[in-house]
Formats: sequence, C-alpha cells, structure tokens
Amino acid sequence: MTDVVLQDPRPLLAVLVSFVAAALIVASHRSPNVREGWTLVASLAKFGIVASMLPAVLDGQTFEYSLGAFLPGIGTPIEFVLRADALGMLFAFLASGLWIVTSFYSIGYMRGLDEANQTRYFAAFAVSLSTTMGIAFAGNLVTIFVFYELLSIATYPLVAHDETAEARSAGRKYLAYTMFGGGVLVLAGTVLVYLLAGTVAFTPGGIAELANADPGLAMLAFFLLAVGFGVKAGIMPLHQWLPEAMVAPTPVSGLLHAVAVVKSGAFGVSRVVLDVFGPELVFDLSLPFGFTAGLVLSTIGAVTLTAASLIALRKDHLKRRLAYSTISQLSYIILGLGLFGWYGLVGALLHIPAHAFMKLTLFFCAGNVHVETHTDYISQMAGIGKRMPLTMGAFTVASLGMAGMPLLAGFVSKYYMLIGGVRMGMNFTPVAYYLAGALLLSGVLNVAYFWPVIYTAFFEAEDAHDAKPLVDFPLGGESRSIVAATDGGREGDGGDESVDDPDDLDDVIDDAGAGDADAGDDEAATEAPADSATDADDIPDADLDDLPTDEEGVVRPDFAASERDFSEPAERVDTGDYAVDQRPSDADVPFGPGRGDAPEESPSDAAEVDSASETERDHDDKSGDDHDADHAAGAHDDGHHGGPPAGGWEHVAGLDALRGRESTWFTLGPILTVMSLAVLLGVIPHEMGFLELIELIVDTRLPEGVVRP
Repeated sequence: MTDVVLQDPRPLLAVLVSFVAAALIVASHRSPNVREGWTLVASLAKFGIVASMLPAVLDGQTFEYSLGAFLPGIGTPIEFVLRADALGMLFAFLASGLWIVTSFYSIGYMRGLDEANQTRYFAAFAVSLSTTMGIAFAGNLVTIFVFYELLSIATYPLVAHDETAEARSAGRKYLAYTMFGGGVLVLAGTVLVYLLAGTVAFTPGGIAELANADPGLAMLAFFLLAVGFGVKAGIMPLHQWLPEAMVAPTPVSGLLHAVAVVKSGAFGVSRVVLDVFGPELVFDLSLPFGFTAGLVLSTIGAVTLTAASLIALRKDHLKRRLAYSTISQLSYIILGLGLFGWYGLVGALLHIPAHAFMKLTLFFCAGNVHVETHTDYISQMAGIGKRMPLTMGAFTVASLGMAGMPLLAGFVSKYYMLIGGVRMGMNFTPVAYYLAGALLLSGVLNVAYFWPVIYTAFFEAEDAHDAKPLVDFPLGGESRSIVAATDGGREGDGGDESVDDPDDLDDVIDDAGAGDADAGDDEAATEAPADSATDADDIPDADLDDLPTDEEGVVRPDFAASERDFSEPAERVDTGDYAVDQRPSDADVPFGPGRGDAPEESPSDAAEVDSASETERDHDDKSGDDHDADHAAGAHDDGHHGGPPAGGWEHVAGLDALRGRESTWFTLGPILTVMSLAVLLGVIPHEMGFLELIELIVDTRLPEGVVRP
C-alpha cells in the first residue's frame, strides 16, 4: 500500500462550491425555483468532487492543498492546509452525499409548511456544508478549530430559524455550548499540544513527540480536546443544547444534528484519538486505579448512552425523544474510540454512517408526519400507521436498526464494538467487560423507547388508545415545593392565617397543629373561610427587616409544617411533558382542560384556565418542534392542530401511498432512499465502500502487533 501525497485543489473546491452556491441562492431570492435549483446543483457538484477522490484514497493516496503558513511558532510554522485522507473522506463522502437527499426533502418540507425566510435557510444550509467539508479535510488542529467555530456561526440561523423566543433561546444556548464552551476547550488543547510537540499536524497513528512529553500535561491536552469536540457530540453533562436545538426545522434536525454538527464532534474526537495522540498512547496514558485515558473516554460514552436512553423513555414529543436517542447513539462512537483494538475502532467509525442513515430516516419521518398531520406527540399517533403507511414503515425499519437488529446498519457497527469490548476485556483489562454490558443494555433501552411509537402507530386505534408511556412518573423528589415560611406558603398548606408579627409564629403553628392531622390539603382549603386567605401585603418580601429573627438579630425562618400527610403522594402537577398529560385517558387527574372529572368552575374561571392551557400548549409546541400550531394550520385547509381528526385517520392503501396520496414525493422519496441505505449498509457493508475505507483507516493507525486479527 503506497502512501503518496498529491498536491491537488479538489479539497479546496469541495469547500468553496457551496460558499459560491450560497451567494447565488441569495441573489435568486425572488425566484424560488432558481434558488432551489442552485441548491441541488451545488449538492451534486460537491458530491461529485468528493467522490472523484475516493478511488485514489482507497489506494492509499492523499490529496492536499496548502494556503501557506499563516501562524509562526516555536516549532514548525502552522499551515492552513486541507488534506483529503481516508478518515476525512469517510466524513466528507457521507455528508456530501446526504446533502443531496436533504436538499430534496427541504424543498418539500419548507414549501409544505409555507415557511418564511426560505432564502436565508437554504443559504445558511449551503454555508454549513462548506464548513463541514473544511472540518473533514482539515490537515491540523488549527484548521479544524477554525472551521469548527465557523460551523457554529453558520448553523445559528438554522437553529433560530423560527425567530420565536424559544428558537432564539435555543440558538443562544447552542452558541454558548459549542462556540464559547467547546471551542475554547479545543483552542486550549491545541495550544498545549503545540507547546508539547512543536506541531499540530494530523499524523496517522499519532504525533510521535507526544509520547515523550510529560504524561500529566499530555493527559490534560487529551481531555481538553476530547471534551471540547465532545460538546458537539452531546456528551453528558454538556448535552443540553441538543434537545433545545430541536426547535429548528426538521431538515436541520436531520442533517445538521444527525450528520454534520453532531458528527463533526464525533469526528473531532476520532481525529484526536487516531491522528493526534494515537490509539496506543491513548491506551498507555494511565490514571489512578488502573484506568487509562481510553477507558475514561469509553466510560463517559457508556454513562451517556445509558442515561440518555433512560431520559428518552419519558419524552412524549417525538423529536425530543429522537434528540436524546441521538445523544445516546453518538456515545457509541465515543465508547468505541476508547476500546484499544481493531474491532472496537472499526465499530466506532462504522457507526458514523450507520447512525447517519438511520437517524436521518427517523427525523425525516417525524417531519413528514408534522407536515401532513401537524402531529408531534407520540400519545397523539394512535393508528397513524394507516394514514401514513410508508412513512411509519420506514420509521419502523430505522428504529429496528437503531436497536441493533440483524441485517440493518446498526447491527454491524454494534457487533464490531461488542466484540472489541470482549477482546479488550480478555487481553487487557476486565473493565472492558462492563463496557460491553453497557452496549447490550443500551440495545434493550433502544427497543423500550422506540417500540411504543411503533405499537401506537400500527396496533392501537384512535378511540381505544392507552396513552400511558413506559415511564410516566418523576424519578424521585417532590413535584412541588414544601418550603412554606419565606414564600408565604401555599393555599391549604397551613397558610390560612396571616402572620403580621414574627413573635406570633408560635401561636400560628399551634393553631395549625390543633386541626385534624389526617385532613388533606384540598379539604383544608375547602373548609377555610374566604376572608381568611393570606393577603399579598402579609407575605414577607426580600427585605431582611421583614423576616423573623432571634434575640441576636439572626434571621431564622420557621418552616411551619403543613397539615398535609406526607406519606401520601404529592399533588400532581401538569407540566405537559408526559403522555398522560396530553391524553390522560388512563390516569385519574383532576386538572387541565378536557378532564371529565375536573371540578366545577365558573365560566370566567373556565375561560381563564382554557386560555392559560392553550398558551402553555402553544409554548410546548414551539419549544418542542419547528413551527407553531397557528402557522402549521394555515398551510392546510382542514384546520387540524395535531392528533387524529374528527372521525379518525383517513386510511391510505399502499398503492395509493405510492401514487402520492400519503405525502409529496419531495419528502417521501428521501425517506425511502435513506432507509434503503441503512438496509444496504447492514447487508453489504463492504461493497458500499464504507467498511473498506474504515478498515484502511484502522490498519494504518494501529501498531503492528494489533493490526487486523
């Protein structure tokens, strides 16, 4: 196998083509057909440029283009260099190919919802793909850092596309985490690597000088870089930006949050492990209690994938469940990169395209359901399989792949990682057996949070739907505050007497304790006379002079216990986040609109409750998906706002669905295409080129003693 470096401008052209397209898209803002034509032409051109380099890269050649040294230093001058090697081609080939599919889907999705600011959307999308190509082809840490930060800036307009308060908040959080959080860590790690090694150039197998550097500083540099890139990969506890970013349009959630953005984080960690430190040094960097840097990295991945799967069980909003699924699945890549051995690394890298195909299918299906039925909540999808058989059928196939079922892409990558964990446990450290166990547990949890969606869609009817999810309770803790003294308490919590003087607190407590200890809060509130309610003027404010003090003047608030029997469950709070809050047909809850056992109330009170509930639901819809209900309803004639319409779902037969009755082929075509790629990668992974490319990557980066078994 030769190792030839070819000076060629194609890596630069792959970056620039969508930059040029973005300018043409903006210039064509008055003609939507021309604007979207530029998008399709640019996506095809980018993929063609990348694909033209693939045969030579598989033969061991590398394409390089340098813009010259732009940073002098104490060692080798730092160049702004683009290099298309095997690892970069894996990411670039995947992202550029899926941009074609997503461009068609975006046209159907944005037109189907009659979205505003479509020109800005397509232009920002094109720029984002340019920065993604820059990350893929970056030749050193400084170059990848520049494009890493540019990607955060380019994708901010996409995350905040709706321009609602929730969208802007999600965009700010996205920038705070990825640009000002992860980016700063990457920069610090880059500087430290340069000080230790005198170079930041990516070297297959790792930079040799780092092996002779101070182990403590090398360890610090490794974790600065790994955590910095891991922020975009959604590792816990730095994952909060990803669920919030689901407010973006579904094509953004699909490509940028299943391929480009989050995969850029996983790809950055891959570069650090394989081309900066090298797998051998990552395994040799020791920590106390026998842990190595690689094992710590894998443990972070194992904890993240398990915790994110548990959280996904509780999410009723489909895109938010998929968001936590993404956090879990990306952690497979992080876990595999920490497994020292051929199988673990092959499985980690193969999960990059496997997850991309499956998760893109799932997001596309969620978006298609939203466009056609305005339905975003799993608890409202009973029987929707008969309305959208092809969409939900593709969702089922992708879900099975995510759970690791055979003959699908997820099975192959997880199988390699499982074998890698077992072999590492046999040959190096027993801790790896626990990592293999985490892989198996996560597969079970994948089934647990995807099966309810499939079952609800295909095996339940609209009029006989049990909406309770697998987990419908808070995992411990009170759902309301039990601190009574400083906030004036709550109605019925012993707050039926006002306290004007701190010296009278004991009398109030005695009076409260004189009642029936077994009486509940609701009974106490009912029996209390109307004129005994606490006035606003009687509630202590933040002024220390108004708070009870002891003889020495020290503030000592008296937390008076309420008459509530705390052995009984706390009063349920309707947060709107659980399925039983959306369709509580199986729960006895006396609150919220539409409850049959709701207490009687005056017309004015009912109007206020309905208004407040509608406002809360609007807030939920905007924060959980990409469009508010009013706008979505305006794009359709039936005025339907989610869930089955009156009379139930329309039944669409398979042949009618193929004729376009289910949805437009601009959205349905990409769904079936990406689903087919997920199946092909599971059946013939080597013939698709990805496995062959990954084997080349791993073979050139492991020491001779642990090359392919």
